[in-house]
Amino acid sequence: MIRKGEMEAMATGWARSRAILASLALAGTALTALPGTAAAQEDARLRKLEAEVRALQRQVFPGADGKYFTPEITPATPAPSQPAGTPSTSAVTDILSRLDAVESQLSRLTAATEINANAMVRLEERIDALEARPVAPASPVEQPSGVIPVPGTSAARGAATPPAAAQAPARPAAPSAERLARVQAIAKPDTGDAGDDEYTYGFRLWEAGLFPEAQQQLKLFLDRYPSHARATFGRNLLGRAYLDDGKPKEAAVYFLQNYQADKQAARGPDSLLFLAETMIAMNDTSRACIALAEFGDTYPGLATGRLRDQYEANRTKVTCTR
Repeated sequence: MIRKGEMEAMATGWARSRAILASLALAGTALTALPGTAAAQEDARLRKLEAEVRALQRQVFPGADGKYFTPEITPATPAPSQPAGTPSTSAVTDILSRLDAVESQLSRLTAATEINANAMVRLEERIDALEARPVAPASPVEQPSGVIPVPGTSAARGAATPPAAAQAPARPAAPSAERLARVQAIAKPDTGDAGDDEYTYGFRLWEAGLFPEAQQQLKLFLDRYPSHARATFGRNLLGRAYLDDGKPKEAAVYFLQNYQADKQAARGPDSLLFLAETMIAMNDTSRACIALAEFGDTYPGLATGRLRDQYEANRTKVTCTR
């Protein structure tokens, strides 16, 4: 016979069971309506409620020996749950977050573009203001004393039409009648090859000993025809015009430039050998020896052939370790 206390316990157990089963039904209904992470959380809660129901049933209906079963679950630290009213994370939420980030970056780029555009406007205004300022005319190029401007050069044009507003610098001494006659005696060729004619005219001036005029003419040739076949001859001869004029420092610039431009050019080896001569003239024995050693290593055929006498003459002027 069931005692009164047991009947009350059974009634209480059934009431709890019905309440839990009602909760399970509600949880199952909500589970089907929740997506993603929220559904997983509700599924875990559902399993927990089912375990509690089974434990409660064993407690209400004991085993054959009259003892109660140990509950299958024990109180544990509850898992953190989202605050009430917080929507669960979904793909739509992620997309909205990414769109917010893109809009933020776009706003920053737009601001930077506006700043740059404003800076460009200010820069253009400053350039316009600078260009609007009057520019003082350049003073004419001074010529060495006694040098006759070669026809066709900027120096000749400047001497013929000096700027009216510019203050005239000290005039170089006028060339003597004898020098003027020597320059006029040099005929400029006209073969149809303008570049070759300019070089040949410079060569004739140098050959006549008119070194400043030759320098001026050869510079004009190199400025107008830098890629001409005679360019290597022009640079080398320009260096020689300075060297013969007693200006080894200026000559060294053109000799080195011609050698570095093309070591295998027609006058590349000559420029290296003349570079050694300029170093000797400047009492720079170290660099002279370097140039002579490089000439012997790079052009052994010329050192014993066409340029042998010049090479040996230079070697006798300096004492090198090799």
